[in-house]
Amino acid sequence: MPPPELEISVVAPTYREAENIPLLATRIAGALRGREYEIIIADDFYDDATAKVCAEVAATIPQLQLITRTTNRGLSPAVLDGVAAARGKFVVVLDADLSHPPEKIPDLVAKLKSGESDFVVGSRYAPGGGTAEDWPLLRRLNSYVATMLARPLTPLADPMSGFFAFRRAEIPPADSLSPIGYKIGLEIAVKAGHARGRIAEAPIFFGDRRLGESKMTIREQWNYLRHLRRLYHYKWPKRMEALQFAAVGGIGFLWDALFYFGLQAAGAGHLWARALAFWPGVTSNWFLNRVMTFNARAHVSPPRQWAGFVAVSSAGFCINWGAYALLTSHVLFFMEHHFAAFIAGIFAGAAFNFIAADRLVFPPK
Repeated sequence: MPPPELEISVVAPTYREAENIPLLATRIAGALRGREYEIIIADDFYDDATAKVCAEVAATIPQLQLITRTTNRGLSPAVLDGVAAARGKFVVVLDADLSHPPEKIPDLVAKLKSGESDFVVGSRYAPGGGTAEDWPLLRRLNSYVATMLARPLTPLADPMSGFFAFRRAEIPPADSLSPIGYKIGLEIAVKAGHARGRIAEAPIFFGDRRLGESKMTIREQWNYLRHLRRLYHYKWPKRMEALQFAAVGGIGFLWDALFYFGLQAAGAGHLWARALAFWPGVTSNWFLNRVMTFNARAHVSPPRQWAGFVAVSSAGFCINWGAYALLTSHVLFFMEHHFAAFIAGIFAGAAFNFIAADRLVFPPK
């Protein structure tokens, strides 16, 4: 017989948080007294301290269980493993460092039970919410920038929150989630279709951790940026590909310009310099588009794909070089300002290159 469904599952991902678990469990138990609930500690194993503490706590709070993880470590995979083991109709995720107030769990669940929302976030920025006043300027600036970068993806005022709740039956399939780093809540908010816009926020006071050490590192911040890039691609795939194609083109432009001026400095005529500078630029563009812009698409062998990209870019280059030659031969301004014609030619061929690369060189899987 499968175990009975509970009302609430509380999932807390942990790594070296043994000191916080007793108070965390006590406060959750106090907040959910009289309800059917469970507490799932999804721990990325460091030593035996967490297991020992959980065993001691479970003696008085039997609703607590420990999942020890030794592979695919990370906060987001830990949350997903905890959710996979959950039996509650409603799942609440919060940090184990006590920065999220467990006493607010009933408020989040109430918004789900009322039917007014499908995904509820404990928000610092909702009316009535807040943060510790003694945050240093750098921390406040870091939080503000990270929040602003995520705002276009979701209507949430606090898209960075790691304190959130949802109906277990409505989480997206695990294979559709691919978070990098620690913002699994943002991933679920974007992909769970809370597309219907039924997202709510409950005000919370976000406190500072009392025990243990912060796990925030430069690497985690970099992973957050990589995660944002994935989510922007998920929500606006064509727009993001076009923007990245343009950014890659900008890098190729720098190589192109470097060789263009370098060859002229070495004595080559400007028309020959314009033609020869094409090759390092196009090779740079092909490589960066392969590993960045179209990295999720089917890949053929590098030599074959490079040849296809060169062929497509050559057609674009004919437009590019033709515009350059025409402008520098027949338009007085460009006859005197060759580099302006250089830039105009690049713009003339760029749109063609993107459409052809999208359709022919980097086909969808």
